[in-house]
Amino acid sequence: MATGSNYGAFMEKFVLQPHSSSHDLPLSGLTFAIKDIFDVAGYVTGFGNPDWARTHPASESTAPAVSAILRGGATCNGKTVMDEMAYSINGENKHYGTPINPCAPDRVPGGSSSGSAVVVGGDLADFSLGTDTGGSVRVPASYCGIFGFRPSHGVISTSGVIPMAQSFDTVGWFARNPAILNRVGRVLLQLSDMSPVGPTQLIIADDCFQLSSIPSNRVKQVLVDSVEKLFGGHVIKHANLGDVVKDKVPSLNCFLDKGNAGQEYNIPSLAALSSAMRLLQRYEFKNNHGEWVSTVRPDLGPGIAERVWEAVRTTDENVDVCHSVKTELRVALTDLLGDFGVLAIPTVPGAPPKLQTDPTTLETFRARAFSLLSIAGVSGFCQVSIPLGLHDDLPVSVSLLAKHGSDGLLLNLVETLYDTLKEQVGNLGLLTRL
Repeated sequence: MATGSNYGAFMEKFVLQPHSSSHDLPLSGLTFAIKDIFDVAGYVTGFGNPDWARTHPASESTAPAVSAILRGGATCNGKTVMDEMAYSINGENKHYGTPINPCAPDRVPGGSSSGSAVVVGGDLADFSLGTDTGGSVRVPASYCGIFGFRPSHGVISTSGVIPMAQSFDTVGWFARNPAILNRVGRVLLQLSDMSPVGPTQLIIADDCFQLSSIPSNRVKQVLVDSVEKLFGGHVIKHANLGDVVKDKVPSLNCFLDKGNAGQEYNIPSLAALSSAMRLLQRYEFKNNHGEWVSTVRPDLGPGIAERVWEAVRTTDENVDVCHSVKTELRVALTDLLGDFGVLAIPTVPGAPPKLQTDPTTLETFRARAFSLLSIAGVSGFCQVSIPLGLHDDLPVSVSLLAKHGSDGLLLNLVETLYDTLKEQVGNLGLLTRL
């Protein structure tokens, strides 16, 4: 795969022209790229693996999400590299190469929408489409120092997108600035323009910030000062999210690891939430792809091979409980936030790991990451990862979550907030500007 100026991000370069040349369209003049999980008529959807590409025909039609963007006036410039079968948050692909993280070239770009994030971070497209099941937009957005949006589950069609696990699959997108992030969202979500509504409360999940290796006072202070300046100090609240989940999601009891007390700091109820999410993900992945994996026995990279085969061997034990967990968590977080409340957490538990980090070293990081990522994953809430700058020359982000269906509120809030966030990063000197 070509590297250098393309950062190794593209699987295949081609041009799909917008459906109309009108300059009045919301995305007119913008370019985008798409993850190699979206169908495009006449092209094979490769799903990150050459054995998949070899055993599947070219697509007969184009995914509705891609068509919506083309109707919006943007031009597509190609398909991007992804982790095999979307089963990693790392971004390394042994077959097609690992796209180079433009923000930190010695670090992983994050996956599984690795190439889509790198294309935007490297200024090769104005925005890009990815998918987010367990964290595959939010993680690479954070690692590459750009915006990433995971919409409310089920609000954007995943037709024409290879499924990973339908209970969690979403079509997400990346952008370098919040105005383009918002414009893309309004097209995909079919939102009319609406006046921005300020949040009634911004709840800082203090325990979640303790999961991060970045000093939490730095990240939280930038956010708190910005929100206070724009909306007033009365909006800021604090909560221990782990306690809320423990009290309000009783179905999690069977996933609580009673023998975990000696491990490095984690939040037991969120670790349990992550276990429930990953179990249901494995079960649905097996139903989608188990037969193909068992028949073809594809060549899979390290880490991914183990996860794929673990999924193929999974049973339906406790799967019903996972669905109860989803329902209970959505109710609990909806009650916590109310109509216009927003929750703040770290996107990931620290800086992007170095390339080719030993898998066992990564496991603690992964466990913490999924404790954070499973909050939106299991509840189906929308989440945006916002780049804040650099700490020790590595990208730092914060995430905001809002209740299911509040995507427009969240997109507007980010656009309203971002200039003040940048100002506070400069004023406080807590982080370095990107």
